[in-house]
Amino acid sequence: MSFSYDTKTEICKYLPGSKCCAIAECYGMLLYANTFSAREIRIITGNQNLGRRIAKMFPQAFSLTLDNVPEEGQIGKQAYIVSDPDKLSHIFETYGISPGVLLAHHVNLGVLEDECCRRSFIRGAFLTGGAITDPKKSYHLELVTDHYSVSREAYSLLLEIGFSPKETSRGGNYITYFKQSAAIEDFLTLIGAPLHAMELMSAKLEKDMRNSVNRKVNCDTANVAKLVDASAMQIEAIKKIEAAGKFETLQEKLRQTASLRLRNPELSIRELADISAPPVTKSCLSHRLRKLVELSSQMTAQ
Repeated sequence: MSFSYDTKTEICKYLPGSKCCAIAECYGMLLYANTFSAREIRIITGNQNLGRRIAKMFPQAFSLTLDNVPEEGQIGKQAYIVSDPDKLSHIFETYGISPGVLLAHHVNLGVLEDECCRRSFIRGAFLTGGAITDPKKSYHLELVTDHYSVSREAYSLLLEIGFSPKETSRGGNYITYFKQSAAIEDFLTLIGAPLHAMELMSAKLEKDMRNSVNRKVNCDTANVAKLVDASAMQIEAIKKIEAAGKFETLQEKLRQTASLRLRNPELSIRELADISAPPVTKSCLSHRLRKLVELSSQMTAQ
């Protein structure tokens, strides 16, 4: 199963403890569901755990049952439906909506006065309209609805709770989303998926560690390449001086440094400085090697 599927399964393990939170969670589900109209409520999901939760939540919130509950064990996406006019009227009245004059859905904040109910509303919105990518690949969590005002008001609600989501639209739908791993961790914890919040945190730590190792390896590789190139240039310069018969005319310190480099082509300047007799500073040895390269260049120019 996907990370998104498993996250919703974790959330579905526990039902809300109070009726007000059940009403708030169903409100989020309905406003982010496939259909929420005066003629029909239709929630489609392929997650049987969520389907069972929906079938239990409606009696808890509204004291009524769904008109269509798929049989257990059916494979693929299934529809959970309310179509009875009296049931629909009762549900709409619960949220202070008059079906006969409904033009566009809004979030009735009067239903979400308590903090626990706001949390439940966001949880319901995620269960029917949310998705999250596998954190091993990327960080992205989104809530999708086809109601513009609902998306804007849910965005404001998240701001009040302390989040800083982004907004966009896609294919006629309105999307509220997060791309920061820390924000997604907090969001999952808020809606009742702490285990998957920890899994995301673990994936981030593993990814950060891997990136850190890769950066170090790349840095070390670059340093080795620089060392090899510099050593090759210095050795070539020394051999030019030897070929021109000028080696013995060099100052004693330059001859010692040249011999040391020829015998130890793989060592860094720091390592060459340490084994010099007597030992010299890295700066001193670097200066001598630059001098040898300059002398070789002058001979080539002549």
